[in-house]
Amino acid sequence: MNDWALITGATAGIGYELAKLFAADHFNLVLVARNEKRLNELAAELKHKHSIEIEVLPKDLAVPEAAREISEALRDTPISVLVNNAGFGSYGPFAETDLALQVGMVQVNVVALMQLTHLFLKPMLNRHNGRILNVASTAAFQPGPTMNVYYATKAFVYSFSYALSDELAGTGITVTTLCPGLTRTEFQARARLKPSGSWPAMEARTVAEIGYRGFMKGKRVVIPGLANQIASFFARRVPQRLTSAMVRRVHAHAG
Repeated sequence: MNDWALITGATAGIGYELAKLFAADHFNLVLVARNEKRLNELAAELKHKHSIEIEVLPKDLAVPEAAREISEALRDTPISVLVNNAGFGSYGPFAETDLALQVGMVQVNVVALMQLTHLFLKPMLNRHNGRILNVASTAAFQPGPTMNVYYATKAFVYSFSYALSDELAGTGITVTTLCPGLTRTEFQARARLKPSGSWPAMEARTVAEIGYRGFMKGKRVVIPGLANQIASFFARRVPQRLTSAMVRRVHAHAG
């Protein structure tokens, strides 16, 4: 197989597990993350196990030029799969949070995702073939007090990706939005959230497997886990003043 998949945030959590799934299906990989050491370790592991080609690109997507630099580095590499998985959150009252951190979050979760999608979509359209997987969250379906910006970025990813999927109908390009709920990854530690027993957390491998299957089938939206599906169903139908209050209470126990 000579297909190339580009995966951001590939060294941990859902991105790490997705990289292993694509490798097992003999996709060649371009792995993007900030930690060069972990990138090289993952590349060596997957090359040895699956005999595929792998390129590593140590990039921090919080840097505005990163998406363009990735595109230029891969000018001669036919990317047929784009996985925009990189993202992070931050907990705390908005007025007390570090503004630079919030701006960086928007850059990674929204701007870089949009830029990479635009840069790699055009070659896909020229080839009439390609798949895009954008990782959002069940956070996309309601406001998130004390994680305001994170929830807003995921709402953008969901809306943008769903609309783009509709735009591209009939072109040979599919866009899938993966909306995981609470997942056991490094996300909680980076966001400074305490482990919570109030909601069942899924394993990153399980989320990745469900997302991968839906993605390969060309589904527009994949929400892993029955509890997350039920919660998301009601979140989109209950008045936002109620869902917002519920989220704030949950966060009060996790912060």
